[in-house]
Amino acid sequence: MSANTGIKTYSGHGRKRRQFILYWLREWSSWLLIVPTLLFFFFFSWQPLFQGIVLSFFRTEGFKGVEWNGVQNYIDVMQNSVFQQTLINTFVYVLWSLVIGFFVPIVVAIAINEMRHWGSAFRFSVYFPNMVPGIAAALMWMFLFNPGEGGVLNMLLGWFGLPSQEWLQNPDMTIFLIILTITWRNFGATTLLYLASLQGINSELYEAASIDGAGIWRKFRSITLPQIAPMISLMLILQVSGVFQVFNEPLVMTEGGPSNASMSLMLQSYFYAFRYFEAGHSLALGVVTFVILMLLTIVYFKLEKKWERE
Repeated sequence: MSANTGIKTYSGHGRKRRQFILYWLREWSSWLLIVPTLLFFFFFSWQPLFQGIVLSFFRTEGFKGVEWNGVQNYIDVMQNSVFQQTLINTFVYVLWSLVIGFFVPIVVAIAINEMRHWGSAFRFSVYFPNMVPGIAAALMWMFLFNPGEGGVLNMLLGWFGLPSQEWLQNPDMTIFLIILTITWRNFGATTLLYLASLQGINSELYEAASIDGAGIWRKFRSITLPQIAPMISLMLILQVSGVFQVFNEPLVMTEGGPSNASMSLMLQSYFYAFRYFEAGHSLALGVVTFVILMLLTIVYFKLEKKWERE
């Protein structure tokens, strides 16, 4: 009895081994095609990532680790008053990005989807700001927000007899204006993704709802919103992650000022590395940012599963 069982087990392992070998012989060309991509990710993404995490535990001279430092880099970074202000700024960035920029692409995508004429022209005009390089867009908006009398917006205010504004020099307005710049440049690509989701909805669902007497709001709430909910969930995660890593606009428009009012985590990490030449602190701040984002993502997925069950 046990001998037969052993023979069957051996036979089963042999069959799986043959199937595995046949699979590799049949699919080797497909796997060969992804080897360059795997090598690219290893050398330019994974290897620098892991090396940076390791180096964050060293005291550095330039970008070279010279002495094991434990968690001292992390303690120095988190005890710095600039980090505390920067962390608050980052959550303010996220809040304003959700208030200003999260719903705009959805509304614009729905409007374009309902158009019968000029849809292609509107799609291009919406996406056009996304083709402008980030630095160029930031410089353009910085020129518009120039606090002097020569600033474009201040000139417009002057024509209407209104006083000039400090714009980016006002700590209470800086983050709001930077998020406005980011939204103008980036919402076009998100709009096209929402538009693709909307065009994938079965039109028969709307026809059936119309027969049942459903209005526009009921169709949106019962059909459109549930159908694009996965895309909304994905865009929410990507937007929060992207805003946590905002860098170009604060660097070009304010350099983190005034008085660190617009400093972001990535900009502070950049200053550590290339202005103060403290690579260990820069990498430690990058790891802290990664951990915060990971925890926020885990919490979001937990809440999403809870909402789906309810």
